Amino acid sequence: MNPFTLLFRLPLMPLRRVVQLGEVLHDHAERELRNPASVRRQLERAEQARASGEISDEDLARVQAIDRLMPSQPNGVGPAAGAQ
Repeated sequence: MNPFTLLFRLPLMPLRRVVQLGEVLHDHAERELRNPASVRRQLERAEQARASGEISDEDLARVQAIDRLMPSQPNGVGPAAGAQ
């Protein structure tokens, strides 16, 4: 990289790193959201909370509806594919 290009790219380098960090965080969040084991744990926690009276039947129904709305994984494994 020549000094002229470095001069123009240098002020943007921190911004590029922040964008890269955002992409990494987004990818991690997407993997966690689509992970069948994670979704199953969230459903189990919601059912336990309902059994202990922490949440209402309506809240539990919302959590279960969100699970049903999740698209299935490309390989056919996922919350929607497991519910069939």
